[in-house]
Amino acid sequence: MDEKYLRYLRENRKKIGISILILTFLIAIGVLVLNTIQSEHPLKSSNKKVYVAWDGSGDFNCDGTDDQVEINKALAYVAGNPEYTTVYLKGPHTYVISDKIRIGGDTTLEGDSTAVIKLKDNADWPHQRPLITQMSSSGNNNITITGFEIDGNYEGNAEKKRGDGYYNLIHFINCDNIHICNMYMHDSHGDGLRIKDGKNIEFHDNRIYKLGHDGLYAIDSQNIEAWNNNVRCKTNSALRIWNSNHVKFHDNTIYTEFEDDAGGPGIQIQYIRASRAQPMNDIEVYNNTIYDTYGPGIWLIAFGEPYAKSEAQNVRIHNNTFYGCGTHQTYDWLGGIVTSGFYDTVIENNVFDGNYNAAVVYTYPTGPRYNIDFTPTGTDGSYTTIMRNNIITNTLERKYSPEGTGYGVIDNFPETHNFVLENNCVYNNSAGNYKNASSTTDLYVDPLFADPKKHDYRLKSNSPLIGAGFVSSGFPYDPENNGTG
Repeated sequence: MDEKYLRYLRENRKKIGISILILTFLIAIGVLVLNTIQSEHPLKSSNKKVYVAWDGSGDFNCDGTDDQVEINKALAYVAGNPEYTTVYLKGPHTYVISDKIRIGGDTTLEGDSTAVIKLKDNADWPHQRPLITQMSSSGNNNITITGFEIDGNYEGNAEKKRGDGYYNLIHFINCDNIHICNMYMHDSHGDGLRIKDGKNIEFHDNRIYKLGHDGLYAIDSQNIEAWNNNVRCKTNSALRIWNSNHVKFHDNTIYTEFEDDAGGPGIQIQYIRASRAQPMNDIEVYNNTIYDTYGPGIWLIAFGEPYAKSEAQNVRIHNNTFYGCGTHQTYDWLGGIVTSGFYDTVIENNVFDGNYNAAVVYTYPTGPRYNIDFTPTGTDGSYTTIMRNNIITNTLERKYSPEGTGYGVIDNFPETHNFVLENNCVYNNSAGNYKNASSTTDLYVDPLFADPKKHDYRLKSNSPLIGAGFVSSGFPYDPENNGTG
């Protein structure tokens, strides 16, 4: 080392020392910040999932109080780090929340089946605050919620009424590509999934039990499919659409059980014309089993401001089974299917057995208990419903004001609505086959179901309907049952 360099060190050692001290301090601060970040977000997994737990094993760990705080931190982390896609709730554990959970776009909220999100007791939230909602008020897209349980905790918040917009479990506005599946949602004040102004909604393989409003409620939305759901209705419907189009509801099981406030329709399809046309002309309902509903099995209704035929048209309801629908003791708008105001509805290949009032009926709610005028306001002539290749048996009088009820098919508005009845089997209905309707091609024979007491509506091999156009129309038969046992 030369003398010149040594002289430089001696002359500047104070400045060099200060620089080294500052550098050391900055390195220490950096290490501290890094350690802090790592301690808050260790992100133990490398499979694009961020884990939430309660036992210290998660990337975010809840302490049993305000558990939405840690869940929201995890969701915010995923939203800010595109390499991660999923927040995963570990079970078995109940995460009690005191405020809403906010999920961002391109995010999956997943959990073990033993992981439960539960509303706290005495939450006292304002009207329309849901348990789970979007992160951005302008909307988030590409959201999946799957695998875990949501407990709406009605009993812990019973001061609020069911069906009044409190504590909806999931609520999205202006969000597209929403996927809700493999969930258990129960005991709430409001809807399971409520969505407005959304597109591409998939709702499937969910178990829904005693919600305070609808299982799925889609408003002003497009491209909706719901399938393989098991829904026990409580206050309103299992599946409901309002001014929505391009819809498929299929392969669902929908029912209720007798108790106070046990529910309304199984499926509700409603067009309410307001300031603009929102056509409902591409809707298909098929392969569902709907039974013991308080209200109709399906309620199909259009009203509001005057509307053109193309706005409420071409609903197709096929290959469903309806039994025991319409058990409410004070409603008069009951049946397997209750309809009014829709044009060119097709009802085919369905089984109706033991429903109240009628299998299919033109009617709508009237009287002082309703503050809405449900009178149809279509501008294109008579409303027509085509019924073909259905089996209609054992219809019962309704429990409220039973006079004039118990027919297979009833038209309460023959001046404006008419049925086209083709090749149906109509048998053993308590009041008769038709009221204000007729057919020249229907059959009036026992269809010989395989085991109607157990609701096995396959046809016995000696059924008179086999070879009469019904098998090709989609009615299965039991080749092992020759009708002797």
